[in-house]
Amino acid sequence: MTILVIAEHDHSSLKSATFNAITAGLALGSDLHVIIAGHNAGGAAASAAAITGVTKILHVDSDLFAHLLPEPMADLVKTIAQNYTHIIAPATSFGRNVLPRLSALLDVAQISDVVEIVSANTFRRPVYAGNAILTVQSNDAIKLLTVRGTAFAAASTGGSAAVETLNVPADIKKRSEFVSQELTKSERPELTAAKIVVSGGRGVGSADNFKSIIDPLADALNAAVGASRAAVDAGYAPNDYQVGQTGKIVAPSLYIAVGISGAIQHLAGMKDSKTIVAINKDPDAPIFAVADIGLVGDLHQIVPELTAKLKA
Repeated sequence: MTILVIAEHDHSSLKSATFNAITAGLALGSDLHVIIAGHNAGGAAASAAAITGVTKILHVDSDLFAHLLPEPMADLVKTIAQNYTHIIAPATSFGRNVLPRLSALLDVAQISDVVEIVSANTFRRPVYAGNAILTVQSNDAIKLLTVRGTAFAAASTGGSAAVETLNVPADIKKRSEFVSQELTKSERPELTAAKIVVSGGRGVGSADNFKSIIDPLADALNAAVGASRAAVDAGYAPNDYQVGQTGKIVAPSLYIAVGISGAIQHLAGMKDSKTIVAINKDPDAPIFAVADIGLVGDLHQIVPELTAKLKA
């Protein structure tokens, strides 16, 4: 079996979820290739070549992939798909954009959000917002998987894979156009890769309270900031902060939930955290059922006091 991992990167380096996807691929077989499609992405290719267990890097350099648009990416992978038994992408916005298109082009099923590799054709994935684990078996000649980074350890470095340069096939046309993007710039750790996450919910009360209560605590802990869907919908925090079934999946060493009731869709995105601390005035809030430490009280008093002690 030969496995292909579609790398997510910023052209100079790999995104953290790619390391987890490679670990999942290595659970399937020892012949693992990584495709780096980008523009001036030699740095990302070199990073991938240094990952232990990777046997070959396929490097495609073209301005067609300058913004990692899913249409040309899926078209490109289709041209080499017959060489692989499994094609894997991280279950991020990038992977969720590319693989459904590739699935349609190849006319094979996609298995999403894989959390365990049972065998070459059997995989486990969560359903019902993580309340059940479904075992899925595929008989397709090529198996397409998106894998949850939180379920697999990050691959280590120390390898020296060969880098093979591929040309862009002539029949790949530009079918979509990049217009613009708005990125939230922050010195805090990336949400999906952070060891500590402080998340605020609707109980925080307002966008101003979110900035004055959640942000200082996160800064004191050098933590990433997250939010519940209710907080995002209320305008307290931007969309890229959202943690949950319809947001980002995180599994940090410490997750602090402030003013979050614990709706099932939010729990699906953070319940694999190693230690969960919940701060909520409602002692019957569902979040306390999954919390390792629960503080019942007014978050507007508890959190500033906690932040002050951490800074002292």
